[in-house]
Amino acid sequence: MATWKELEVRLAKGLTIDRQEMALLQAERNRWREVLTRLVAIVQSLAERNMAFRGNTNTLHKPDNGNFLKQVELMAKFDPVMMQHVRRVENVADNHPHYLGNKIQNELIDCISTKILEQIVEEIKTCKYFSIILDCTPDMSHKEQLSVIVRIVTQEDMPQIKEHFLGFLVAKESTGESLSALILKRLEELNIPFEDCRGQSYDNGANMKGKNKGVQARLLQRNPRAFFVPCGAHTLNLVVADAAKSSPEAVGYFGYLSKLFTLFSASTHRWDILLKHIKTTLKSWSDTRWESRVKSVEPVRYQARQVREALVEVRETTADPVVKVEAQALAEEVGSYRFCICTVIWYDILNKIQHVSKLLQSPSMQLDVAVNLLEKTRDSLSHYRNSGFSDAKTAAKEMCEEMNIDAVLKEKRLRKTKRHFSYESPDEPIGDPLQKMETTFFNVVVDTALSSLDERFQSLGEVYDTFGVLLKFPQMKEEEMLKHCQTLSTALTHGGQPDVDGKELALEMLNFPTFPSNFTNMELLTFLHEKKLTEIYPNMWVALRISATLAVTVAAAERSFSKLKLIKTYLRSTMGQERLSGLAIISVNHEVSKQLSYDDIIDNFAARKARRVRL
Repeated sequence: MATWKELEVRLAKGLTIDRQEMALLQAERNRWREVLTRLVAIVQSLAERNMAFRGNTNTLHKPDNGNFLKQVELMAKFDPVMMQHVRRVENVADNHPHYLGNKIQNELIDCISTKILEQIVEEIKTCKYFSIILDCTPDMSHKEQLSVIVRIVTQEDMPQIKEHFLGFLVAKESTGESLSALILKRLEELNIPFEDCRGQSYDNGANMKGKNKGVQARLLQRNPRAFFVPCGAHTLNLVVADAAKSSPEAVGYFGYLSKLFTLFSASTHRWDILLKHIKTTLKSWSDTRWESRVKSVEPVRYQARQVREALVEVRETTADPVVKVEAQALAEEVGSYRFCICTVIWYDILNKIQHVSKLLQSPSMQLDVAVNLLEKTRDSLSHYRNSGFSDAKTAAKEMCEEMNIDAVLKEKRLRKTKRHFSYESPDEPIGDPLQKMETTFFNVVVDTALSSLDERFQSLGEVYDTFGVLLKFPQMKEEEMLKHCQTLSTALTHGGQPDVDGKELALEMLNFPTFPSNFTNMELLTFLHEKKLTEIYPNMWVALRISATLAVTVAAAERSFSKLKLIKTYLRSTMGQERLSGLAIISVNHEVSKQLSYDDIIDNFAARKARRVRL
């Protein structure tokens, strides 16, 4: 009994025989934790900056061993912990665990991205309601990558809109059935209930927005409360595309802009001549991003004389007869009154639409603000339809005076074709060239833009009509308000479970305190939060949160594609899908990554696989 009592006392005081061994084991454990803390910080830093990890070799102190090992070598010069670790790695056999290999990098990337997703999923469940944003693009390995974005409205300190990236998924088929099954499987893996989804936003592809077999139709069958809102930025680009294809004169104008950029950019000598004359260089335009055309029109709009002088100098200095003829033809075209009028008109139209498109791409854009911007854009185009051509003629005359040319519109001679007999009488020919240009070019382009704007934003208007009562109720009568509240309640009901009660929502609106008439959805949410009225007006609080959750653009997915191009480059085209998605999650969600605890990441890393450590 005396021996057992002595052992009990020693165990309580930590004075056992293996005390020294336990102290050595604890010291070794602390050393490895400090080493892993630094390795996690290196992985996080490289991933946030989209930099490559590996080089041609995996050996320390080699010139081509990659950024990861170079960071370890740099840290070892100043940090005693890493200095000791590198010294141990160099003095022991190759089979000694050092945690500097490529497999450990993948595990650390996976641990960090998993922790980020866990924190995002926890935030999504706290907010309850969310909307999804999807878009596809091919990567460097010709694989179709599906970007998954979730939009929520946080309610912790202050209501705030957040868009979180959940990773890339390989879409083997681009059909609506395959893509919808892919996103539902991803949400199930992350344990995010699809029943809480209240919105979906995609581009204008038929496989995404199709009413019968598209992704939005299949998801609406599972959850009718997941309102489909088409991407506003893509729709505006299509509006411009429709207008640009509506008139042969418009197609020819952009063809001349393309020839201008090609002529100067094809030779460094000709590009130097251009830079000698102008301040803002010519820009190429993209077929997919039509808003970029405003950047290609702007140099010609405000520096037409300088561009024409550069073309004349190219014609005089070049020895190539083909370039000489092309420069001469472009100089005559840029110096024509017709080209100046087209330049002014297209710059005005593109500038109006491009400004709204940029605003729509904001992560905090709301449904009511988007509809207000689009209504103002339509009113602006309608007003421009009445007085735009006369203003364009005045501005074009000023451009012609600056170039010292006559502001005379030369009539282009067209080949007449034989017409067959028709019961309909042909239109009378227009004798005035300016009137003909206004009729066949200006009116056609603006009318096409207006009709396309009304047609393509019909779905957005329908969703806004459903939620419009949340901001318009002060101007409504009681019966009208009750009718709209019942409509909203019906739209937010599935399986007999409504998100809001229509009658109670109408009562809350009747007793709602006075607020400014120009409040937006988020400002009204903030008003309820600051005044601590969320429990007094619960239906209003829920309805406003759902309305703010709806996404009106897929710009967040487009921004993730920019990260994809930086991560999976030509030199990193063999990267695995898990590593690619993990690096993208760390890079896109870098703000969430900075809030992680290194201890949690290391605990997760240690729990995945038991490792033996040499003592």
